[in-house]
Amino acid sequence: MMFQRGSISDEQLKLRMEITQILKEASTLSTPSTFAQAAKLKRLAAAKEKELAKMQDLNIKGKQSLYEQYGKVLLITKVLIYASLILWFWSSPVTTVPKHLLQPFGRLFSWRGVDAATGRVVVGILPWLFLTSHVSKLLSEKLAPIFLHP
Repeated sequence: MMFQRGSISDEQLKLRMEITQILKEASTLSTPSTFAQAAKLKRLAAAKEKELAKMQDLNIKGKQSLYEQYGKVLLITKVLIYASLILWFWSSPVTTVPKHLLQPFGRLFSWRGVDAATGRVVVGILPWLFLTSHVSKLLSEKLAPIFLHP
């Protein structure tokens, strides 16, 4: 095996050497009487170049399909890890807030629901991060023009 821009198989290397040899032979036949033979050799070299190009395309497609398979496996792994982390940390409590502040969405912010002792909604860490990031984004969009252009 020889390494240049990717790996070249022995078959591809052999084919490339044949092409160069045929082209050398064709270039030595430069007289008018050997023109037909030189043209025939050049056509043979062109056919072998097409064959070499097909081999290289197949090699590239094989590598791309392998890359795509690894990409799919990594994507599935990433989704499973994120889903497990969300399920694990969704109901980890951060704070409690009165029911009326989260009236339509109280159950969404925590699977634990309402704290029986205080009557307040227990908010999990991930819903809290989601809520605060959206609120801070909204506030920065509304207040940034006021502070940047007085």
